Amino acid sequence: MTLVQLTLDLPHRAALGAEDFLVSDCNLAAVRLIDAWPEWQDQVELLIGPPQSGKTHLARVWQALSGARSLEPMCLDIGFIDQMGEGTPLVVEDTDRSAYDEKALFHLLNLAREKRLFVLLTARSAPSRWGFSLPDLLSRLNAVPAVEIGAPDEALLRTVMLKHFTDRQLDIDPKVLEFLALHIDRSLAAAAAAVEAVDRAALAKGRKISRQLVIEALAASASTD
Repeated sequence: MTLVQLTLDLPHRAALGAEDFLVSDCNLAAVRLIDAWPEWQDQVELLIGPPQSGKTHLARVWQALSGARSLEPMCLDIGFIDQMGEGTPLVVEDTDRSAYDEKALFHLLNLAREKRLFVLLTARSAPSRWGFSLPDLLSRLNAVPAVEIGAPDEALLRTVMLKHFTDRQLDIDPKVLEFLALHIDRSLAAAAAAVEAVDRAALAKGRKISRQLVIEALAASASTD
């Protein structure tokens, strides 16, 4: 990966047609997994992370690198899997959320080694929390190498929020931005929601973004949760 310095000294990856992907300590292992292909530890790899953590973005980056096909879990079919050629790359996203044929997923995991298929799975949590009815599937998934995207650090939160503010053509003082980053939950979803709340407050009150406005916006947002 080529890293280019961005604001707040966070490295930057071109997004291949999507928004920029920001690399920090919390997602560095996931980025390294994508960059390591085709020299993966196993034919099947699992990428775990909370909503809006960048799983889909990284899956798209890997698709561009590998030519992988993206398949919804509910579309898994043993017949389709059997037709896959040697070395075929495949992305199966949200494997913890969709209702699908567990036997088909189990078959895919078995066939991956036999045909040297490359399979990238994504999920919000570890397989032990997916609630399988097929014990052998859980056992097989527990053996799959997993990389987890952790909670973003403050620098990443600030950079993500700055991008959101810039996209909305809003100016924010760096000290106000730092204050905002310290007063939200440490997640990218919370960062996006905070920017929306501040934008909404600034528009409703016709005021520039200040520390006081941020306090009011966060209080108003908390009261509606």
